[in-house]
Amino acid sequence: MEFVSQKEEEFYGMYHPYLKLARRRVLDTLDIICEEEGHEIQHIYGRIKSPDSMCKKLDKLGVPQTPEMALTQVTDAVGIRVICNFLDDVFSIVNLITKHDGWKVVQEKDYITVPKQNGYRSYHMILEVPVRGRHIMVEIQIRTISQDAWASLEHQMKYKKEVPHQKLIQDELKRCADELASTDMSMATIRELLETGAV
Repeated sequence: MEFVSQKEEEFYGMYHPYLKLARRRVLDTLDIICEEEGHEIQHIYGRIKSPDSMCKKLDKLGVPQTPEMALTQVTDAVGIRVICNFLDDVFSIVNLITKHDGWKVVQEKDYITVPKQNGYRSYHMILEVPVRGRHIMVEIQIRTISQDAWASLEHQMKYKKEVPHQKLIQDELKRCADELASTDMSMATIRELLETGAV
């Protein structure tokens, strides 16, 4: 069952059905193409950016807090997250998304090959999805289970008001991200050995 807050519908107004349809179209299409190609996804989910979060982003951009600005100035009003078991799966899913002709890929950022300075790893894509004569921007983040766990925990801690020993914590988070990346590589190697019968 899909929960939609009244506040969400009120903020996005006439554009809300387009956002819902874009989210549903991408989720359903990813389910279909991944199943057809035999790619297993750990889980996948989508959201429409909350009005509070969207208004903060629009304010930061210095533009009016309107649904029109939300759809034209921000690329993640609709967000999809795809969580994969293995590192190789991430790039397989990226390839499937790129090849699919139901949308246009307008931007890609590979934070796995070149992680952010804080250790964040994920593959980001912005899609332009046609919905009833309109083009809705959808951001997809594709990452492994360990990358998602790290990002979720880092996100929770990042928004604490006062953080003692901030530099130490940042260094530790970066070290954890690097260790998890090494684990992802090791797990991929183990899977490859099992699949080739080398062990």
